[in-house]
Amino acid sequence: QVQLVESGGGLVQPGGSLRLSCAASGRIFSLNGMGWYRQAPGKQRELVATFGSGRNINYADSVKGRFTISSDTAKNTLYLQMNSLKPEDTAVYYCNMWGLWGQGTQVTVSS
Repeated sequence: QVQLVESGGGLVQPGGSLRLSCAASGRIFSLNGMGWYRQAPGKQRELVATFGSGRNINYADSVKGRFTISSDTAKNTLYLQMNSLKPEDTAVYYCNMWGLWGQGTQVTVSS
């Protein structure tokens, strides 16, 4: 059973940065469809950033220009670099690979 382990969440002030990681126990051969989602309290889980086919990357409009998704396939790991964080970015962030979800990592943006 493939497992995903997320890390890097925490409490940060508005305008700060965090880098999330998602390490998979399986081997990544294709990034297509893999990505990051988030769920704020009382809201549905929403897409943050995902890899599409080829070199395409999809970002939610709310994070464009601030968040960057990347990967290190040698380490079977996805990353989400989050800059210029806002209070509305507060949520539990989940990675998704092969249709599987990680356990989530809490990101709280507050002064």
